[in-house]
Amino acid sequence: MSAWRQIPDLEGRHVRLRALVRSDREALLDAFADGLEGAFTTVVPNAATIDGWFDTLEREKAAGRAFPFTVLDAEGRVSGTTRFLRMAEPHRRLEIGGTVYARRVQRTGLNTEAKRLLLTHAFEVLGCHVVQLRTDWLNARSRAAIERLGAKMDGVLRGHLVMPDGHIRDSVVYSIIASEWPGVRANLDALARRHES
Repeated sequence: MSAWRQIPDLEGRHVRLRALVRSDREALLDAFADGLEGAFTTVVPNAATIDGWFDTLEREKAAGRAFPFTVLDAEGRVSGTTRFLRMAEPHRRLEIGGTVYARRVQRTGLNTEAKRLLLTHAFEVLGCHVVQLRTDWLNARSRAAIERLGAKMDGVLRGHLVMPDGHIRDSVVYSIIASEWPGVRANLDALARRHES
């Protein structure tokens, strides 16, 4: 089976990413219930929307366009979700996004290690030429975090999305190309060491 069809189980010292399953429903709702900073810029499932959210992800996965992951912390607690999306195997391109973490793991180094695992899989297993990341122009914290990874801003898609609250989102598109991956990998390793000390 092609690596582009099978969701991997990715594990580091502080985080594990495994295939999202419906039985994660209640644990995800619990993780998101502790308050999410900047959540207005991200679609965060709640009790009323999570089943439709799962339906959409399952359709995208079945069509070969997404690998949805459940994020577990070092203790094995469900701590959020992330995914590969807009996957295009013929072009060796995908995006990392749909990332939402419980407040308790934000700014702990978990995200740095998760991105390291995802990017390693994308470039070194799937053979991607480019990996994109997108965020809301208004989400300064997310933009700073993406730039800290070493991604370069490609541009802004103005009026790109209408968010569930009616907010019209301008999406900032970033990318990392394969030739940049060794430098980005070294940067991520340095960032991870900072969280260790």
